[in-house]
Amino acid sequence: MEIERPRVGLAVILMKDDKVLLGKRKNAHGAGTWSFPGGHIELFEELYECAYRELREETGLTLEDYNLVDYHTSAATNDFFRKENKHYITLFLRAEYKSGEIKVMEPDKCEEWKWFQWKKFPDELFLPVRNLIKQGYNPFKGIVH
Repeated sequence: MEIERPRVGLAVILMKDDKVLLGKRKNAHGAGTWSFPGGHIELFEELYECAYRELREETGLTLEDYNLVDYHTSAATNDFFRKENKHYITLFLRAEYKSGEIKVMEPDKCEEWKWFQWKKFPDELFLPVRNLIKQGYNPFKGIVH
């Protein structure tokens, strides 16, 4: 018998000026809610590699340098999706947007991408994003624009 365990997800807090990128989810748990780009960490995958891969797969953007992923301002949430019988540990990594046009690369999973000011988000937020905000996390803390 297989033991059920939490899965590990990774979210990229992509920052541009005083905004972050959110996508409207569809056809998965959390459909209709807004979340950061991200997904599952693959076996033996480095966190920065996952961030790079997920950002490219979902938005068409590439991080110009893996060093753009900031481990010093990372965060984690413990997310219970009771209705769907899912449990995730979500790791959040901050990265800076440099250039490129954002595209909906997975239209079956994401309706649209939009930039939002921190804490000026739509009401319908994905559970890990809500939990991150409840912790008081702010990716812009200490940054001067």
